[in-house]
Amino acid sequence: MKLLSRESGDFLYQQIIDFIDAQQAQGLLRAGDKLPSLRKLSKQLEISVPTVKQAYLELERQGRVSARPQSGYYLQPSLVNNLQPRPNKWAGSQPVEVNCRSLIEQVHDALHLPDTVALGISNPVNTNPPDKALARLMRSVISKVAEKAVSYGPVMGDPKLRMQLAYRYQEQGIVCDYNDMVITNGAQEALSIALRCVAERGDVIAIESPCFFGEIELIESLGMRALEVYTCTEEGVGIAALAETLEQHNVKACLFSSAINNPLGSLMPNEQRQALVALLERYDVPLIEDDVYGDLYFHGQRPKPAQLYSEKGLVLTCSSFSKTAAPGYRIGWLLPGKFEEKAKRIKRAQSCSTPMLQQWTLTEYLMSGEYDRHVSALRKKLVYNCERMRALVAEHFPDDVCISKPQGGSVLWVRCLKHVDTSDFFNEAIAKGVSFAPGSVFSPSGKYQNYMRISFGVQWDGQVEQAVKTLGQLVEQYHRKNES
Repeated sequence: MKLLSRESGDFLYQQIIDFIDAQQAQGLLRAGDKLPSLRKLSKQLEISVPTVKQAYLELERQGRVSARPQSGYYLQPSLVNNLQPRPNKWAGSQPVEVNCRSLIEQVHDALHLPDTVALGISNPVNTNPPDKALARLMRSVISKVAEKAVSYGPVMGDPKLRMQLAYRYQEQGIVCDYNDMVITNGAQEALSIALRCVAERGDVIAIESPCFFGEIELIESLGMRALEVYTCTEEGVGIAALAETLEQHNVKACLFSSAINNPLGSLMPNEQRQALVALLERYDVPLIEDDVYGDLYFHGQRPKPAQLYSEKGLVLTCSSFSKTAAPGYRIGWLLPGKFEEKAKRIKRAQSCSTPMLQQWTLTEYLMSGEYDRHVSALRKKLVYNCERMRALVAEHFPDDVCISKPQGGSVLWVRCLKHVDTSDFFNEAIAKGVSFAPGSVFSPSGKYQNYMRISFGVQWDGQVEQAVKTLGQLVEQYHRKNES
C-alpha cells in the first residue's frame, strides 16, 4: 500500500509524520496508543526502516511520542499543562482535627448512584477485571473444601497465602517470615491495626499532603490528629520538610504511600525512600507504609517497599489485593515489623479472622502465575487510559488547568484556578451523571479546594468521554462565574 510520494517536495520522514497526523485527525490513533512497529509501518508504507525511525525520532524530539525500552513508541497527549512541583518552601502545618468528614461521606455515597459515571473512585481493577479467572478458581476451591468454606479460619490468615506473599517479599530482598504476617479485611484494617500498634488517642500522625481521604478519616476515627507534610508531585514526601516537621512536633508515627501516592501518582525513588527510613529511625518514629499501589508502577522496576531499608523494625507494611485483583474480596495484609505480637492481639480482638474462601482463591491465583500475568496486562491498560484521560481533560477543560503526570496508580490530580472551589459544583456534577473527588477531602485542614481527583481506572467507552466533557464544562462555568 503505497501512501508516500518520492516526487513530493517533502522529505519522506515528514510524510510519515503527516500520515500519523492524519491517523490522529480521523480518530484512528489516540493519546496513549502504541504506534506501529518500525517494520510494520515500513512494510505498510513501502519505505525503509531507517526512514520510519527518523520520523519517530523527530516526533520524540517534538515531545509528541515517547519511546519505551523493549516496548515501542507511544503517542503522547498534546497541549497538556503538566502539574509542576510546588516550591520546597511550603507553609508548614499544625496537627488538626478532620474538618471535611461530611464531604467525604458524599464522595462515598456518590460511588454507587445509578446512571452515574464514577470518576470519583480509585478502582484500577475495573480497567481489566479478572472476574472470570477468579470465578473459575473459586468454583474449583469450593469443590475441594466443602463445609470449610463457611467456617472460621485461622486468626492470622491462611498459611499458604501468607507463604506466597512472603515469597514475593523475599524476591524483593526483604527478610520475611510468613508466620509474622497478618491477613486482614482489606488494607484499611491493616492500616487500623498498624496505627493502634504505634499510637494512641491524641497522638500526632504525619501524613502526605495531599493524602488519600480514607487514611485521614481513619486517623480521625481513632482519635488521633493528622499533621500534613510537603509532598512533591513527582518524588513524594520531601525529606527536608519531614526533618523540619520532626524537629518542631512530637510526631508519634508517619503514614505514607511512598511507592505510588494517591492522589498525586508520585513515586519516591528508592534512594530517597532509604533516606526517609534512615531519618525516621534516627528519631525512633515508626513508618506505616500504605503500599496498595506498589504493583501498579508504570515504567521501570517495582519500587522497593520501605521495609527493605529498616534496621530497627520500625516499618509496618500494609497492602491488599483491592487495587490489583479483587476489591470486593477485602483481602489485605500487614507486615508488622517489631510490632508483631501487638498486631496479632489487635487483629484477634478486632475481627477474629478473615474470610477463607477468598483467601484460598487468591492463593490459587498467585500460585498459578495468573495474578502476575493479569497485573502486567492491567498496568499496560492503565498507562493507556492515563494518557487518554490526560488528553481528554486537556481538550475539554479550560487552558489554564494543570494536570498531574502519574507514575502509577489510576487517578489524575487536576488543579483549577485559585478562586475555584471544586466542592461547589460536586452536587451539580452528580445531577449531570458524573462523580469526582473534590480536592479538599485530601487534606484534613481543607487545603486543595481548587483541585479535583479524576479516575482513569475505568472501562473506557463513550460515557466516560461525555462525563469528562461535562466536568470540563462545569469547571469552565465556575472559572468564568468567579472571575466576574
